[in-house]
Amino acid sequence: MPERLSISALVFFVIMALLAAYFAFAAVQGPSGVLRREQIKADTRALIDQRDKLQADVDHMRNLTRRLSDEFLDLDLLDERARDVLGYMRPDEIIIR
Repeated sequence: MPERLSISALVFFVIMALLAAYFAFAAVQGPSGVLRREQIKADTRALIDQRDKLQADVDHMRNLTRRLSDEFLDLDLLDERARDVLGYMRPDEIIIR
């Protein structure tokens, strides 16, 4: 005949099972859990991509600024910017929209 567990042993096992379930849930869903860590990694990758794009924009603008500076003047760029900003065109040009 199998022996039955006492009430205190049964309560002990139920409490231990509940604690194990709580810690397993916290390990997956908690503020330091696996899912939160993956979300932080995805956010980090997105922010790194955004930073790299902004750095490329800054490098491009820095290059244009240097090419229009007093030390180094790119006449083609100056002509292009004057036409774009002021709307100038040469009399022999044809504009196609």
